[in-house]
Amino acid sequence: MENKREHLPENKMGVAPIGPLLAGMAIPMMISMLVQAFYNVIDSIFVAQLSEDALSAVSLAFPLQNLIIAMGGGIAVGINAVLSRSLGEKRFDAANKAAHTGIFLSILGGIIFALVGLFLVKPFFAVMTDDAEIVSYGVDYATICLVGSMGIFMQFCFERLLQSTGKTTLSMITQLIGAVINIILDPIFIFGWGPVPALGVAGAAYATIIGQIIAAAVAIVVNVKCNREIKLSIKEIRYDKEIGRRIFKIGFPSMLMQSVGSVMNFCFNQVLLSFSTTATAVFGAYFKLQSFVFMPIFGLNNGMVPIIAYNYGAKRPDRVKKTIKLTIITAVSIMAVGVVAFEVIPEVLLGFFNADENMMRLGIPALRIIAPHFLLAGFCIIAGSVCQAIGNPKYSLIVSICRQLVVLLPAAWLLSKTGVLDYVWLSFPIAEIASLILSTIFLKKTLNQARNHG
Repeated sequence: MENKREHLPENKMGVAPIGPLLAGMAIPMMISMLVQAFYNVIDSIFVAQLSEDALSAVSLAFPLQNLIIAMGGGIAVGINAVLSRSLGEKRFDAANKAAHTGIFLSILGGIIFALVGLFLVKPFFAVMTDDAEIVSYGVDYATICLVGSMGIFMQFCFERLLQSTGKTTLSMITQLIGAVINIILDPIFIFGWGPVPALGVAGAAYATIIGQIIAAAVAIVVNVKCNREIKLSIKEIRYDKEIGRRIFKIGFPSMLMQSVGSVMNFCFNQVLLSFSTTATAVFGAYFKLQSFVFMPIFGLNNGMVPIIAYNYGAKRPDRVKKTIKLTIITAVSIMAVGVVAFEVIPEVLLGFFNADENMMRLGIPALRIIAPHFLLAGFCIIAGSVCQAIGNPKYSLIVSICRQLVVLLPAAWLLSKTGVLDYVWLSFPIAEIASLILSTIFLKKTLNQARNHG
């Protein structure tokens, strides 16, 4: 297999100018991530038309959904880095094994979360709140999303196979298809149309999983038809111990980081519930809105990681450094736009969620207090992904745990003791300052490693 492919031309990630290469890799991902953010927000906008309790229920379900993203995204990060690095090293057999092992792990993840959806959702909401209507909405929504989670696991996996070989435009197309289907089905399933009955909050969940399943199916077909740098076969889908170890070495910290996010979200909601359920609705609206700022950064990340992994594997540290510098500048610039929007038009942003006077009163200062930390977060997100791509995933894990569990949650709890909700939101910029300090230290160490590797 290795010799048969020696005649293949050098992958564009090793020879193309960094600026146009990063743009070509990242822009399709950023567009698709923006569409993802859009349909997530549309989901909540439609649900908010039902009631504030419905919006609160979807917000409280987020930790469970985030766990799906944690496992699926972590596996995908590992696949991306291992596969891209193997291609850079011209180890095509290893690249194929990475793909098939990743598919196996993704299928296993879908099965695990289907079981969680069947047996653990009701106990989860019983712990969160004793409001019967919120519990009913939340159980319906989360059960459907978790039982049908195989779609998002497969979507993550096969889209990353495309990204790992530089085919980000094709990956973008598959994501767009899923997003558009979700957007179209949301109002039909939530409010009812023609022969389709009004399903309420459950309708939003059905629209989501149907969009994910179709996107995954398209991604599978596109990989088989167009991704010539890896050869996929159903018979080869199995767990390879060594490749699996490498995928988990890189991806497991990402899983833990996302999981830490679920713990943070769960505990932060508990702090907010000590004030009111409206505060949790504000937090849910914030999370949907901030996705418009953060999702493009994650798309930028997805474009950056295979470039860094490939060139690190090919021992080209100069290209690695140029990619990192340009990505950080772009990320901080995007975040600056988000800060301006949150500071200048918070009432417009909250208005999308049918916010009443009370929600506006709580939400406007919340958005303005939280927003400044975006600038620091842009740098920290990129720094963490650089560490993962080059093989120091533990750094990202340390930063995430310190930011969310060691700093943010204790700060939020202590500030809540003042009895002033506005002070609680200050925990976000406080935590990001700590994240910035650690990210800077770890990025410097990682760059030194890349230089020595070259």
